[in-house]
Amino acid sequence: MAALQFHIFPYMSDNYGVLIHEPDTGRTACVDAGEDAAVMGALAEKGWTLTDLFITHHHWDHTDGLLSVKEKTGCTVWGPKHQSTAINGLDHLLEEGDQFDFAGHSVSVLQTPGHTTDMINFHFADDGVIFTGDTLFSLGCGRIFEGTPAMMWDSLSKFLSLPPETTVYSSHEYTLANANFALTVDPENEKLKQRAADVARKRENGEFTVPSTLKEELETNPFLRAADPAIRRHLGIETATDAEVFAEIRKRKDNA
Repeated sequence: MAALQFHIFPYMSDNYGVLIHEPDTGRTACVDAGEDAAVMGALAEKGWTLTDLFITHHHWDHTDGLLSVKEKTGCTVWGPKHQSTAINGLDHLLEEGDQFDFAGHSVSVLQTPGHTTDMINFHFADDGVIFTGDTLFSLGCGRIFEGTPAMMWDSLSKFLSLPPETTVYSSHEYTLANANFALTVDPENEKLKQRAADVARKRENGEFTVPSTLKEELETNPFLRAADPAIRRHLGIETATDAEVFAEIRKRKDNA
């Protein structure tokens, strides 16, 4: 079984799509399809033929190109079973704990409601890769539109038990703004300071900051660090629950 190949590509103002390619079989998936032209352009650039489309949630910037891409490629579309807004064109409906095979590579589904209530993530555990949609970002997390802070914290907590070497592909280039905010709630974190400087350099040079590793996020992303004593002291809520600390950090980011 050959190693999977990954190709990240930008679209719209700050979105990312990712192609996943298995070279022995030629099977190729794309994570989300917010823009038809971007998906087809990425496929043409790599010379790959799309067989599968993985949809993380219903928001238009992840689904607007779905039907067009499906019509052009004949791909099979995988997406959330529990939809808060209908997603047309899905062939396989997925929920927490589901697993399926992608060219010999096992894919498991994490349901992570909060940003939307239909958000799912695609985890290639044996390959050490997860596609987190708009749940977990580099140095951030998704804004809570349909869920609650407690729901979002429960969803983010699912990442805490994954191997730290896991590669995290998120769906937006928000890292610089996230870094600037993170420093306001975790100002003494030396690893965060170093990462923020690296992010600023990358963006100045036009480089992507996605993917990251879960290890980096655990060390520097305040939305995963609700238990950290330094953050709690800085916020003045040492005795709060982790969910309450997370809610305070999310509120501050919303108002930043």
